[in-house]
Amino acid sequence: MESFSTYARLTLKEAVSIGFNSIFIVVIVSTFIGAVTSLQTAYNMISPLIPNYVISLIVRDMTLLELAPTITAIVIAGKVGSNIAGELGTMKITEQIDALEVMGINPSSYLVLPKILALMITYPMLVVLAGFLSIYGGYLTGIFTGVITETEYIYGIRADFNPYNITFALVKSVVFAFLIASIASFKGYYTRGGAYEVGQASTSAVTNACIAILLADYLLAQILL
Repeated sequence: MESFSTYARLTLKEAVSIGFNSIFIVVIVSTFIGAVTSLQTAYNMISPLIPNYVISLIVRDMTLLELAPTITAIVIAGKVGSNIAGELGTMKITEQIDALEVMGINPSSYLVLPKILALMITYPMLVVLAGFLSIYGGYLTGIFTGVITETEYIYGIRADFNPYNITFALVKSVVFAFLIASIASFKGYYTRGGAYEVGQASTSAVTNACIAILLADYLLAQILL
């Protein structure tokens, strides 16, 4: 039985590999999603009866409820999920997992558990970052294009704010992280064949993770909202 310090070290290593190395893609995607949402909302608000601050209110609620946790999860499923499945699949076909068993190490816990824990720890942090950058991206775009003033945008962000939306987003992020890591690990761990099958496992991991994310998104909305 491996010691606690061993799993702590492995989890920290995976957290850096999975979480820290995903910051760049999260920054790019979330910022542009917020910018586009702000512009599209302003473009479709053609009634003079609707105040401009509604733009930032919509950006805020869409970001917290859907864009930050769900769209980021799809991106992470493509980046991290394929990487996990490919890594474990390669270890499986090259018999590295069998070697761990011969050494008396439980390969499922030694290889899979740190990945699941690392993603469940780091992904909520990425969601918080994505939410902030999405709202800020909408702010910058709205100000620079002149569709909304700075005062109106900030007022809209604060108007009718429901703190539970943050809790909802974080709950979704933990569930999505578990689904991505566990599905990708399962597909990689039980890979059979050669290099072609490893590629298939990676593709299948991403596809199944995306479907699971969308189904979980619907169920969580029904249960928690």
